[in-house]
Amino acid sequence: MSSRIAVAATAPFGAEVLERLAAQHEVSALLTRPDAPAGRGRKLVAPPAKQAAERLGIQVLQPERLEPALDLAAPTVVVVAYGKLIPESLLDDRLWLNVHPSLLPRWRGAAPVERAIMAGDVETGVTIHRTVKDLDAGPIAAQGAFLLEADDDAGEVYTRAAELAVDLLDEVLGLPAPIFRPQAEDGVTYADKIAPEDRLLDLSRSPRELVDIVRALSPHIGARAELYGRQVTIWRAQVSEDGAFEPLEVQPAGGTRMEVDAWLRGLR
Repeated sequence: MSSRIAVAATAPFGAEVLERLAAQHEVSALLTRPDAPAGRGRKLVAPPAKQAAERLGIQVLQPERLEPALDLAAPTVVVVAYGKLIPESLLDDRLWLNVHPSLLPRWRGAAPVERAIMAGDVETGVTIHRTVKDLDAGPIAAQGAFLLEADDDAGEVYTRAAELAVDLLDEVLGLPAPIFRPQAEDGVTYADKIAPEDRLLDLSRSPRELVDIVRALSPHIGARAELYGRQVTIWRAQVSEDGAFEPLEVQPAGGTRMEVDAWLRGLR
């Protein structure tokens, strides 16, 4: 296969894979979503992948709609956390390889790392598969697994997944043509997008489940709970020696992140 590739990415995970790919491959262009308003001022902010591409001097394309005339100047497109449906007319035009941070067919969908941690999975991984119209259902070109440690948060898992993704892509892109195998028909699960209610901790649940939710939502989203009559975001937690749920790092509404002991001292 040609070593010249394009990349379709938007989110931080896509930005990290893009940077790692650009160190080893010629990247002709980045296809990403348009800048979007963010923050209290609702100013337009560039997607993380665009910020990475601009640092690397890679051409950036941000079409509102994907049209057949889209020129990516490469026979292969690596899709990673792009977040937009690719029309079949474009999928038929060249090879689109999707990077999905799970062991497909488990955790198809928008939040595979978060859902794997929330579910208490002991391993996850990365799958490189052909992009098709059905969600994360394409045939597999390469797959690799790694263990989830009990204190891994989503940020750490995404970083390990990015490293593994580039190793797998190197193998696939080094072949004259990818060799695909169909996904298994059993074991399919779906990783729904994280909704506001997913962030709310029900403190009646088991301490292990609560810690897993905190891990899954850190460091990018954060879990929420009421502690001592105050609403806080919880960024780190553990199961204590006596088996209880123990927050370690919190952020009060309108405040900054801090160790829970410092926050408790401020309440006295």
